[in-house]
Amino acid sequence: MSQQDDQHIPRIIGEYTSDKAGPLLFVSAGIHGNEPSGVKALEEVFKQLKRSKPDIEGKLVGISGNHKALNQNKRYIDEDLNRVWTKENIEQKKAETHEQKEMWEIIGVLNQYPEEEFTKRYFLDCHTTSSPSLPYISVQVVNDNDEWAHKFPTYIIRGFSDIITGDIDHYLSRIGMTGFVFEAGQHEDETSVENHEGVIWLALKEACHLDLSKIETYPKCVNRFAEKNAPKQKTFELIHRHGLEDSDIFEMEPGYENFQKIEKGELLAKQNGNEVRSEWEARIFMPLYQSQGNDGFFVIEEVE
Repeated sequence: MSQQDDQHIPRIIGEYTSDKAGPLLFVSAGIHGNEPSGVKALEEVFKQLKRSKPDIEGKLVGISGNHKALNQNKRYIDEDLNRVWTKENIEQKKAETHEQKEMWEIIGVLNQYPEEEFTKRYFLDCHTTSSPSLPYISVQVVNDNDEWAHKFPTYIIRGFSDIITGDIDHYLSRIGMTGFVFEAGQHEDETSVENHEGVIWLALKEACHLDLSKIETYPKCVNRFAEKNAPKQKTFELIHRHGLEDSDIFEMEPGYENFQKIEKGELLAKQNGNEVRSEWEARIFMPLYQSQGNDGFFVIEEVE
């Protein structure tokens, strides 16, 4: 996405309803400014909805996240917008950093769609990763999030939000909404846009009972994700986070991809001149290959 394009992204990318009772589907994209594919996918979804005007129950709302960072193609300005949604920041009404101010703007938008106006409120938070990755769902096992996540055809990770607090999905779950984070693939990969678009259509089908056959670009708009790009559904749990301090000099060994199997003793990274070796027979998750970030990598294992 060029800088020129980004400057025209409104906070509310779109809203669609057939004025029928039903749930809210609240889709957020670009919470990290170097992850524009969810914004592109939302723009395409609203374009097709406008064209086909299909019936849905309830309402779809799509919002953009970190405006200023999206404009600059930076992950964030002062701090990670996906770490500021803590109970403390909310209770103390903190609005000191750029990202805290953006958080309050997003909360202001969500407050325009109060719980009592809908049968249920769902969320979908769209992200991408710095290294190549299969598409996957990250779900916090609270409310009926896990059951909802298992309606979608891809890998599912449990426990990420339990290790890292302050992410938007944590906040949305805390206020009683049902949903998950969807990681569509690598930041610049065109398949990431396909995957984001596909999962938004499927969420509309599941939440708002959209008849997908009414959409002109169906089945391609869904099948590129569900059949071409997505792995067969498996569930994983997060067992370790390798956290970093700002002062750490950290470098992953080259070539690791999400979900790659790792063995005990394997050299994973170097940190401050020391080797970081695997203590697990498991899989690596979210290896850090970008300059900004406080998470070096995670370790996950498959569960039944």
